This record gives sequence, structure tokens and C-alpha cells, in this order.
Amino acid sequence: MPASSWTERHVAQTARELGINAAQVRATAALLDEGATVPFVARYRKEATGSLDEVAIAAIRDRLAQLGALDLRRQAITASLEERDLLTDELRARLESAETLAVLEDVYLPFRPKRRTRASVARERGLEPLAELILRQHASVNPLTEAAQYVTPADSALAEERRVPSVEVALQGARDIIAEQINDDADARGRARRLFWDKGLLTSEVRSGKAESGAKYKDYFEWSEPIRSAPSHRVLAVLRGEDEEILRCEIQPPEAEALAILDRLFVKGTNPSAEQVRLAIRDGYKRLLARSMETETRAEAKKRADAAAIQVFSQNLRQLLLAPPLGERRVLAIDPGVRTGCKTVVLDAQGRLVYDTVIYPDQGQQRSREATDTLTRLVGQYQVEAIAIGNGTGGRETEAFVRKLTLPGDVAVVMVNESGASVYSASEVARAEFPDRDITVRGAVSIGRRLMDPLAELVKIDPKSIGVGQYQHDVDQDDLKQALGDVVLSCVNAVGVEVNTASKQLLGYVSGLSASVADNIVRYRNEHGPFKRRRELLKVPRLGDKAFEQAAGFLRIRGGADPLDASSVHPESYAVVDRMAHDLGVAVGELMREDALRAKIEPGRYVTDKVGLPTLRDILAELAKPGRDPRQAFEVFRFSEDVRSLDDLQPGMTLRGIVTNVTAFGAFVDIGVHQDGLVHISQLADRFVKDPNEVVRVHQAVDVRVLEVDLRRKRIALSMRRDRSQPR
Repeated sequence: MPASSWTERHVAQTARELGINAAQVRATAALLDEGATVPFVARYRKEATGSLDEVAIAAIRDRLAQLGALDLRRQAITASLEERDLLTDELRARLESAETLAVLEDVYLPFRPKRRTRASVARERGLEPLAELILRQHASVNPLTEAAQYVTPADSALAEERRVPSVEVALQGARDIIAEQINDDADARGRARRLFWDKGLLTSEVRSGKAESGAKYKDYFEWSEPIRSAPSHRVLAVLRGEDEEILRCEIQPPEAEALAILDRLFVKGTNPSAEQVRLAIRDGYKRLLARSMETETRAEAKKRADAAAIQVFSQNLRQLLLAPPLGERRVLAIDPGVRTGCKTVVLDAQGRLVYDTVIYPDQGQQRSREATDTLTRLVGQYQVEAIAIGNGTGGRETEAFVRKLTLPGDVAVVMVNESGASVYSASEVARAEFPDRDITVRGAVSIGRRLMDPLAELVKIDPKSIGVGQYQHDVDQDDLKQALGDVVLSCVNAVGVEVNTASKQLLGYVSGLSASVADNIVRYRNEHGPFKRRRELLKVPRLGDKAFEQAAGFLRIRGGADPLDASSVHPESYAVVDRMAHDLGVAVGELMREDALRAKIEPGRYVTDKVGLPTLRDILAELAKPGRDPRQAFEVFRFSEDVRSLDDLQPGMTLRGIVTNVTAFGAFVDIGVHQDGLVHISQLADRFVKDPNEVVRVHQAVDVRVLEVDLRRKRIALSMRRDRSQPR
């Protein structure tokens, strides 16, 4: 956001709306202007922002951008009015006081250049004075008599389109002008807008002949709900059904209430002129204002539904990216296949491919024995510590086969969600990494690496391909991209990145590093060997002081020359740690190892004009657990061995499952039958649940009870509520 795009007025308004101090908004905006990222500002500039978190910083960024865009539109409108010599001091003041785009456009609407309308035709016929006279609604005025004066004489030389052939045509033209004036009135539009939102009903019905082809929208064939309270997933579902021409929908408030509001604003009595105004109101509402307000309300409902869906997607993505990693272990990964066999790869502890082959465990006894021999040999030869099996078609059967084997050592067998693995395997990233390997081998590698470090592997895939979204293709794609990008950036920097082993894709999400600089880091590392100190990064082409400032604290060098390089302590604070160690008469490494030494430190002694208590507390916490991974410890999960397909399910069964997606209406759970079951929001807990994220998260292991199985539609209804039929 350029420095010129926000003003002190924006700062004050943002501070008021977000409930924070204006100084915090101003400082945050200044840091973002300088090119600082949200994670960097949240982690290393707490003194400046008053310890605002990433959510607040992103909210400031987004709101200031919105207000900047509003000002750009205000400037364009002002310039248009000045050019046409229409800008008065009163109009300028109204434009300046408009705090939303809707209000700004309402003020401008009467002056906006219009296409040819019924009102403009009436004006061309000279009927505007008649409209103004009727609108004043004097009791002494007879509209019929006045309208007669505008009827074109039979011998008139006027063109046909400018003629007024009768009194009724004159009155209709006057009413058309009045109707447009009412539609353009900012106060009327504001009141109508509030009514549409407060009392508008979103209704839908099936289009003729579409009931069978649109069966998936059956719930909305005859449906009505207040738009104000309609959940995002239902709004998006109805709008999608309309886009697919299955449903017909509209948003309307009670018409009588809308007309009553307009009558109170514009009708001044019970005389004949007032009756003409009343007729104009009814025509103008149906023909102009109601349509305009419905369009606006739809747009606002869609915007709010998008925001809610994007928030759900963002929460799910964060939970998936921060799923517990197995860590640096030697892994054998299998991408199950029925006809073409199971692609099998062995990865070393750093995730490098060391061997690949194909096994056929379910194609006869001979091939089954060969598969057994191959797996047993590979596990022993490469000292495999874990086996990752993709959860796609044939996954449960492959898992059962592997679990029956007598393998050397204590080898964990883990089912891995392979959503998006095929996207990675066909990508340019995968082709560049494995140019001489088959696409299926790349998919197996991705499955194995997901087990080792989900975050490092999933950043190579477009987040929309990971399978944790809700109506992701229906929401605003720019907003979605921004939100998901923020999540990936936040997660990568929260965990930290080992600079000597990270891929260029992972490095590209580090604060301050572009894709090209990340590529340069990898190239430099390959040419000169591992980095020994963070400061060596300044030798990388195009990685200057500013990028180093932004990135250094999030990059790790384990086993390097300086122990602080393995921590999240920023190099700009190394001198503070050196002082702490010097004052205690110990080395920095000893200070990091000994709790008793750190307990002697009084943070207040080290406060300076640049380093305050928030940063000092962060430093001490980091010294206690340098480079700590915020992700939870990995735990091996197993599905029920007795349930592998839909046919094995029976209502009442209690099974272990993994949450794969959380939506506004519940959670989807993988119970190992190749079809996720739905725990409706009403079945998530014994108490009322407003937000499913209060109860479950993606990748969480849960116990569920089977409520219903629909084999024809392949639907499974599950519950996490206590079975009240069973004794406690």
C-alpha cells in the first residue's frame, strides 16, 4: 500500500472501527509502507505497534486499502462533476462526508450520466416543469388541467418523439420523472437499503423442467429465509443453483413497508397532486428502486457469504499446514493403484528420493509374494522408520496388506491424505525436481513428504487444490488468493525455515523473500555449500539489507557457527543477548542451555529506545526453547481394521476418524471407507455449537458414531454426540 494512499482521516476511522489506538494504526501503516510483512511486524516490531497480532495487522492493512480505494472513487466523481460544472459546495461536502461506497454512489447518482430512460424521454418532451409542479403537491393545483397545457397541438411541427399526444401521456411522463428522482434520492435509497437488509427474504424455487437434473438443489426448490441471517453456505448454494439455471431466486422485503417508507418521505397530503406522486412511487419502486436495491443486497449478501467461506477455508488451511510432522525419518511411501500397481518410493531423512519401484499386492499369489519380499527388503535395506500410504482408491486394502507383513524394526504404518498430490505430480515444480521420473512416482514422493513435513510439501500446491475449502470456486477469487496467501505466509514464518535444506518453494514464503531470491538462495547453497551464519545470506545475489531484515529471524541454521542462528532471535537483537551473557560471565550457548542462568536476568535492565519489554520477553522465551516448532507432536493414527468400505458400515457403529474439512454446517470425517462422512453442526457436541471450529479442527482424530448410510447417494451421516441409548 503506497504511503500516499492513506491519510490521518483513514487512520482515525480504522482505529475507531477496529477498537484500537490511532498511534498503533499509524505505526503499522508506516511499517507496511516500508515493505514490512505482516509476520515481521507482528513478531519483531511489537514496541511500535503495541504488540498487535497478525489478525489485527492484516485488518489494518485491508481497511486502509479499502478507504484508499474509496478516496480514489471520490476523487474520480469530484473530477467528473467539476468537468461538467455541477460541483457545488454543498455537494462537495456531501461527497466528503460519505464513509461508504454505497453512500458515495447515492450522492452521485442524480448527476451520473444516464442512458436514455423513460424520464429522459419525458424531459425531452418538456415535461420536467409539470413534474416539479406536481411534486410540490399544492392543494390548489389540478394535475389534469396543468397537464393539458403540455399536450402537443395537432398542427405542431415537433418531431414525433417529442410530441405529447394526450393528457395521460403528459401525466405519465411527469410521473416517470418523479419516479426517477425518488429512485435517485440518497435518503430514500438509504432507507430502502436498510429495509432490504433488515427484512428482505431470500426465496428460491426450481425452474420449470429442472427438478430432475437439479436434484442436488432439492432443499432449495421451495425455500425462503431472511437474508440477514442466512448462513453463508446456503446463500452460496442458492446463488450457484441460480447460475446453473436450476433455481430462480430473489430478495425482497414486504412491499407494503417499502411503499410506506417512500410515502412518508414524498407524499405531503391527500390532494390530486399527492395522488400522482403516490402513483409515481409505486411505479418507480417496482421498476427502479426495488431492482436496484435487490442487486445491491445480493452483492452485499454474496460479499458477506464470501468472507465467511474464505474464513472457513483459511482456518482449515492453517490447521492442515500446521499438522504434526513426523520429522526427519526415513520413509517408504506407497501410492496405491489397483490395475497399474502401487508406486513405491523410499525417501531418506531429508526427503530425497533414493529408490522407486512398483508392487502388485492384489494381483495373484505370485505377485503378492513378490510385493512382500520387496517391501521387507526395502524396509531392512534402507532402515525405513515409517510407511506412508495414500488414502485414495485401494488405500485401505494396501494398508491391510502392509500391516500383515513381518517387517524388521518398529515401523509405523500411516494413512496419508493425498488430496492435491496429483496436482503436484503434474506441476512444473515436480517436473523440475524429478525430470526423469514418472508422474506416479512424483505422487508417491509427495505422499511420503507430507508425512514427514506437511507444511514443507503442501506449500508446493495451490491451496485451492488441497481439498479443505467451502464453495471455493464461487467466492471472490482475488479475496481468496489474498487470504490463503496470508495463511501460508503466517504458517511458514511461525514454524521457521531451515535455510540449508528448504526447497525454493518453501523459502519463497519466508518474510521478505521473493521467488527469485529464494531460487538464488538455493543456487548459492548448491554452489558454496551450507550456510554457516545468517549473515552469509547477504552474499546471495539480490538479497539486500532490507530483505535480510525481513527474513533473517524466520530462517534457521542448525549446527552453525552461532547458536542464536538456530533460534527466532533476530540478528538485530544479538547484541542484547551478548550483553546478558557477558553480565553473567557465560557464553551465549551456556545461557541458552541453563534455566538457572536465564532466571537471573532482569529484562528491565536491557530496555533501550529500540528494544522494549515485549521484545525482551520474546528473546528470553526463545532462549529457553531455541527454534521450537509450534506444531504438536506426531501421533500414529489407525482406522478400524474391520471397516474398509461403505458396505461394512452399520448405524450405531462407533469408529475412529480424521477430520478432513470443516464447514459452516459441520465437519467431514474420513473413517477409512473412501467416502467422508458428515457430522452435521447439530451433531458435533451435546451443547449448542455456533461455529464448528469451536469443536473440531482439520486433521484432528475424533470418535464418531454412524447415524445413517445412504449407499445409493454414497452419503454417511455421523455424530459426535453422546449416545443416550447407552449407559453412562
